[in-house]
Amino acid sequence: MKPEESLQELIGRIGLDAAELRERLRLLDWRHDDPPRLQQAADEASDAHQAFVDRLYEHLGHFPGPAALLSDPAGVTRLKHSQLDYYQRLWRGPYDRDYVLGRLRIGLIHQLAGVEPKWYLAGYRLYLDALHGALFAEHPRAALFASLLKAVFFDMTLAIDTYGAAQRRALEDSEARFARALRGANDGLWDWHLEHDRLYVSERWADMLELSRDALGEGCAAWFSRVHPDDLPGLRQAIDAHLGGRTALLHHEYRMRRRRGDYLWVLARGVVELDPQGQRRMAGSQTDISARKAVEQQLKHAARHDPLTGLANRLRLDELLQQTLQQLAKPGARQAALLFVDLDRFKLINDSLGHQSGDQVLVEVGRRLQQCLRPGDHLIRFGGDEFVVLLTDLASMGDAEQVAQRMLDGLHHPLHLGENTLVVSASIGVAGLRASADTAEALQAADLALYRAKQAGKAQFARYSQELQAAARRQLELESALGQALERDEFVLHYQPICQVDAGVPRLVGVEALLRWRHDGELIAPQEFIPSLEESGEILRVGDWVLREACRQVRAWQLAGQTRLRCAVNLSSRQLQQDDFVARLTDILMDSGLPPASLVLEITESQLMRDCTATLIALRELGSLGVRLALDDFGTGYSSLGYLKRFPLHILKVDKSFIDGADTESRAISRAIIGLGRSLGLEVVAEGVERDEQLDFLQHEDCRLAQGYWFSRPQPAAELQRLFGGDAGEDGLWRLLPADTTTHSRRENHR
Repeated sequence: MKPEESLQELIGRIGLDAAELRERLRLLDWRHDDPPRLQQAADEASDAHQAFVDRLYEHLGHFPGPAALLSDPAGVTRLKHSQLDYYQRLWRGPYDRDYVLGRLRIGLIHQLAGVEPKWYLAGYRLYLDALHGALFAEHPRAALFASLLKAVFFDMTLAIDTYGAAQRRALEDSEARFARALRGANDGLWDWHLEHDRLYVSERWADMLELSRDALGEGCAAWFSRVHPDDLPGLRQAIDAHLGGRTALLHHEYRMRRRRGDYLWVLARGVVELDPQGQRRMAGSQTDISARKAVEQQLKHAARHDPLTGLANRLRLDELLQQTLQQLAKPGARQAALLFVDLDRFKLINDSLGHQSGDQVLVEVGRRLQQCLRPGDHLIRFGGDEFVVLLTDLASMGDAEQVAQRMLDGLHHPLHLGENTLVVSASIGVAGLRASADTAEALQAADLALYRAKQAGKAQFARYSQELQAAARRQLELESALGQALERDEFVLHYQPICQVDAGVPRLVGVEALLRWRHDGELIAPQEFIPSLEESGEILRVGDWVLREACRQVRAWQLAGQTRLRCAVNLSSRQLQQDDFVARLTDILMDSGLPPASLVLEITESQLMRDCTATLIALRELGSLGVRLALDDFGTGYSSLGYLKRFPLHILKVDKSFIDGADTESRAISRAIIGLGRSLGLEVVAEGVERDEQLDFLQHEDCRLAQGYWFSRPQPAAELQRLFGGDAGEDGLWRLLPADTTTHSRRENHR
């Protein structure tokens, strides 16, 4: 700060305005006749002034402090000359504003030169003593007055020192408290004079950067040059916002480069003020927040990553997807894709080996999947045994399929888990990303493709298409309508004939009741709605309706003369698991009047595997009731002979795949099943007969019963009635075909 600026700042601190000056003069009883009195005696005191100045400097030379300042003779001469001018102005005035400024300026110079107040006061005392002796030497009490001056000025030095010491002590206490607070806060301080671009920083501020204050420089470049390039624009904006009055204070977090080149996080707080000269100064503190930022980063990482596998989680996936979709919208962007990965039959691992082993499998699966990715790809654990892969920078969707195949191959290798060796497989859905899509649509597309892969037999990948989306939409619409189909009377039964073929002329001996759904004028295929009925549990109500309707219709045909006609109905596993199923079936049989022996309930091998004890009890109750039991699709599952011995079965149904097969192996299997059934005393029904050679084969193997399109497609009850023709045979059953034609011609006419 320049001397004049410093002087003005001191005047402001003292509060030395016109009112203050008048008050001080009144305190001294300064009167209007005092100035002229001094002026008249000024010449008389001139010699005394010269003598005093010489005496003063001689006296001060005996003290070490002042003597150090008076070692230069030329300097002493200048000081004496200035002092004589000072005394002349003291006597001659005028006592105006310039007088006050001059006296203050002298005091400031003495302070800067290191002259303590006690030397200053001692000089004034000597001056008054010298002038009194010169002007009033003949006065009888001159010596007394001199002694009084010494006592008074001694008291004045004590009083002034007391004031000064007390003020310094208060200032030191305040500074000590401030220093302790700073040490406790561990903050650095900074003070920036904007107009002159002078930056002051404390030692702690510099220590944070492992630097000394001298190495930093004095301008703001020492500050801004060490701010991380990514953070500098934000810091400048925060400072500009505060300087522009848009924020009450500066409060901004950013990174600063230390001497070693690494960065630490700091929090800068500050406020701008105008100094007495109207210039802006911003000052504040800087806090090292690296530890807090590290914890925040750990929490952020934990919130976005799976604790078991360490992979990204669904929250992180959402962030990555949004970034990728934004990138796809830019010109020249390459393709991106999502892979939805779901482990096949993972529940079996948890159920058999425990969840801890299941967790180990998930960790290993995550590791293997990660190894199949390219740099820049992302693997996410979506939840449970589901993973999602985000692929970017693809030349084509073929690249995504190659990654999917690598994953399938990587998972196929045996996985050793303690004493167990497992082979884990997965199904993968592949979907390309579109810039116009959102994250939910992208995941839905990959999930639809995954569902397609599961349906196709697992352990493979499938690619999303618009047809899948349309099929899913249709499935949703169907499932929504399916819940009301029973109340709307939309279900119908179609009946497919079961014929006796071992007597030359096929004869109708029974029918299989098959559920159909007529919705909005369209006949919906069973495979489109039966799984939904099973999953929702609605199959229980619909199953009861099927049993009731089939029993009623077949009983009506029996009452029309076909007393030995029987009906086969497929039984759902959910129905069989119901505790009161046998009781409900008994009520249905009683209401319809159908004899229990005329009802055949068809079950599958998979149903026999579920809770065998409960299933065995239920089947034995049905057997005791008189209902006949058929094992459907025999040969396609485990085909355990133990089932045939343990469960009370009456009929084996040979699956269509064996009857339809023209190869030697299929025929051998069919022949074996037919022989097995005959040897166990079971009836055998061959399904899916469609060609002459198939019927010839069955007749040659003495298979008694068959059904299929060769005889008739499943038909509504009214349509099936038209196939019933001719006279009743000797066994009392309707004949399927007219009796007056040859067997071959009958086949040709009804194929």
